[in-house]
Amino acid sequence: MLDSVAVPSGPAAADLLPRLSRLLAGDGPALLPVPADDPREIRRLHEALSPGTPIDDGVALVVATSGTTGVPKGAMLSASALTASATATEERLGGPGSWLLTLPAHHIAGLQVLLRSVLAGTAPVIMDVSAGFDPAALIEAVGRMSGPLRYTSLVPGQLVKAFENPEAVAALASLDAVLLGGAATPIPLRERAYEAGIRLVRTYGMSETAGGCVYDGVPLRGTVVRIDAGRVVLGGSTLASGYRGLPDHPAFAEPGWFRTDDAGTMVDGVLNISGRLDEAISTGGLTVVPQVVEAELATHPAVLECAVVGLPDERLGQKVVVAVVASDPVTLAELRSHIAPSLDVTAAPRELFLVDSLPTRGPGKLDRAALRTMLATL
Repeated sequence: MLDSVAVPSGPAAADLLPRLSRLLAGDGPALLPVPADDPREIRRLHEALSPGTPIDDGVALVVATSGTTGVPKGAMLSASALTASATATEERLGGPGSWLLTLPAHHIAGLQVLLRSVLAGTAPVIMDVSAGFDPAALIEAVGRMSGPLRYTSLVPGQLVKAFENPEAVAALASLDAVLLGGAATPIPLRERAYEAGIRLVRTYGMSETAGGCVYDGVPLRGTVVRIDAGRVVLGGSTLASGYRGLPDHPAFAEPGWFRTDDAGTMVDGVLNISGRLDEAISTGGLTVVPQVVEAELATHPAVLECAVVGLPDERLGQKVVVAVVASDPVTLAELRSHIAPSLDVTAAPRELFLVDSLPTRGPGKLDRAALRTMLATL
């Protein structure tokens, strides 16, 4: 039977630890984590994933994906897959340690912080991010962490905010590793973190792989990666058994493998993600990958964050536009000139929107659908 469990925000999320401990031991029903303070999301998840009804043997956790479609899918994860993920992470980072939770605990990235804590026998320090990520609160939280090894997991937007407070940056630099995932990391942000002494570890993975399964481009122990016609396909010990109620979903059609929607290459054992196959922009008969353009735009000194999307255009079908969170005034002409040496003119944005923030979904992923809707009304 699948049991819905309401996950609170802030330190109260620690109440979930005993249930997660029993879950890893194979004791008790499969759990569907839902956000305790969001009745609308609870209804949505319950309608899609049917808690209170039977579930396949061996499923310990059903984690809702934060995909772009309106109906959530539930990745079915076993206790062994969750344990394999946590132990492989410990091995890559240098051993078990204490963890700081800065992410919603009902998503896989936040859940994994709690699960790693359970397996390590350490008490996690938990920030309340229900009202947003506060760099000042990060300083105090890091100060409460015990050693000898201390870790946390962030999304890029949180790291951008941390750089608003030098003490928060110093706090992050004091940790043994800062996992960064959930969205692509702009190269300038990565370089800024390295210069500040932050031990950044870029992670790639999803609910279907029990969270991050590739660190800094290199698969964790037990994870296998292959490229099929430019598409990233993942397999190994952390893989979900499928989606709840969708036994014939094409992503899991090949036993032991999960077909992602990501485009990538594998060179000398290192995975590089170039973008989402389902987010490509068709403009004037040519294809533009948003993430490639974003990577170049992010190197402009005035660009803190940016997102490229396609908007309807009578002549081109779609036109490339960009939304920018800027540190200083910047013009469309400046941005087009900045990327001209490296990208074809087709990829250059035809319109610039200066915004205070970019819309996100789930644990900090860019919500391109919401962004397109927002920009279409401006």
